[in-house]
Parts: sequence; structure tokens; C-alpha cells
Amino acid sequence: MSQGMLARIYQLFEGDPGVRRVADDPVLSAELLLLFRMILADGTASETEMATLRRICQDSFGIPEASMDAVIEYLNEFGYETSGSQAIAMFQDMDDERRRMLAKHMAEIAKADKQLAKNEVRLLRRTLEMLGLSPVDLVRE
Repeated sequence: MSQGMLARIYQLFEGDPGVRRVADDPVLSAELLLLFRMILADGTASETEMATLRRICQDSFGIPEASMDAVIEYLNEFGYETSGSQAIAMFQDMDDERRRMLAKHMAEIAKADKQLAKNEVRLLRRTLEMLGLSPVDLVRE
């Protein structure tokens, strides 16, 4: 049997590997939920914001593009159980670099469509405050 066929059989019984990764990691789930809230903060989910989310998921979290639709569906089904404050609270005890990474990802999403809506700025400011970060932390390497 070919490797491709074995991989498809495994996925059939085990589920999508990207969804498993998100489901098994509460902090990753929380971050993706916060990124979705940023996408929706201006009232529309633009193609550029979604493309930015997909790139972040692949580059930062190793979630393959082929898994993204299933991951989005998973978050839509189970995300309602977590408020924004609960999601941010998952990061309060994380190290500075991890908290900065969350804030940078949120800023990337907000800037993706080349327009910063008032609600996006408000959500980012509130997140920074809750994480004990300042806007300067977003540009610090």
C-alpha cells in the first residue's frame, strides 16, 4: 500500500491532524479564537485577513493549509464556549515572548486589509493591557 493511501486511512480514523493539534492545545485554540475575533472586529472577514491567518497558522504553528478549513470549522463549533477574556487569560502566565507573539499576530491581522477600524484598535489595546504589554512591545525584536 502506498504512503498516501495509509495517510488517508489514518486520517479517516484519527481525524484531521491540524484539528487534532488545535484541539489538543488549549493555548493554541485560545490564540486562534482571538485572531478570529480580530478578523471580525471590523465587521467583515476580508480575504487578506483570512490569508494572513492561514499564513500565521502555517508558519508559526505548523498547521498545514490543507487542514485550515477543518480547523476553522472546529473553532466555529467549539469557540462559542470561550470568551475573549478567558482566551486572553490563557496567556497571562506565559513568558514575555509568547505574549508578544500573540499581540503581533493580532496586529498583523488588524493591518492585513490596510485599514485599522476603531474596534480593531480597541480590541488590540485591551489585549495589550490584559497581557501587561505596551505598543512598544509589538515592535521589539
